[in-house]
Amino acid sequence: MNFVQAPETVRAYLAELRRALKGAAPGLISDALADCEEHLNMEIAQNPEMDEAAIMASVVETYGSPQEIAEEYRDMEAAISTPFPQQTETTEARRRGFFSVISDPRTYGALLYMLLSLVTGIFYFTWTVVGVTISLSTSILIFGIFFALLFIGSIRLLSHVEGRIVEGLLGVRMPRRLPAPTATDESIWARIKGALSDVRTWTSMLYLLLMLPLGIIYFVLGVVGLSVSLGVSGSSIYSLITNESHVHIDSVPWLQHLFSTAPGLVLLAFVGIVLFFLVLHMARIVGWLHGKIAELLLVRL
Repeated sequence: MNFVQAPETVRAYLAELRRALKGAAPGLISDALADCEEHLNMEIAQNPEMDEAAIMASVVETYGSPQEIAEEYRDMEAAISTPFPQQTETTEARRRGFFSVISDPRTYGALLYMLLSLVTGIFYFTWTVVGVTISLSTSILIFGIFFALLFIGSIRLLSHVEGRIVEGLLGVRMPRRLPAPTATDESIWARIKGALSDVRTWTSMLYLLLMLPLGIIYFVLGVVGLSVSLGVSGSSIYSLITNESHVHIDSVPWLQHLFSTAPGLVLLAFVGIVLFFLVLHMARIVGWLHGKIAELLLVRL
């Protein structure tokens, strides 16, 4: 029987847990690491007279080894039901054909996210720019220091809210824990140093700033794509029903003549339907790409 030495420090325990969760969603790894770190630090705080190695040995016996904890988190994640299909199901759906995208819930979540992103992007960008400006301009004042701390806290809260939106609409596993509060016994300068040295403070700000240009692009693509595809197919079907062509292309006479006939209107309606499915595929691609951006900038590992 192989004997595996128990980790003797919190850092070693978390490192083994991270290795055991390799391949899992970054959001799941982030939650697992945060949960375990909080539990381990609490155990150490409750037993100040004990050596850290002794506490860790006791924790492994009662709480579980990193491998056991990793397996529990994987099982809990698999047991949670979501409206989004698993990756294998999504792959099989793609193999069924071009039109199967209409049955994928991620398609409509991504499309809704694209339409909402302009509003959220404007709010995130305005909040971040105003907060940074006020923080820098009042940094020489005591009030400015407290405002900067509140602003950084708001950035963390906004990034958490955005993560919940991303998970709810795009199906990307994001952290479900609220950002851990700063210890109350730390000095004001220690809090500032910790906030400024946390790389996720800056990547979260970068994400919130990027949401404005990305939101504009997503919104334009979504609105224009839906308007053109539904407009083309809708006008063609209406023309067929009323027996009167409402399609006008005066600059190209042969197309104008073609779309004044029933076969031409049927062809145009089919083109509009194909464009609509292309928009749905575009929304899925945008949702996948934005999910990767969110994981990169918002998930702390």
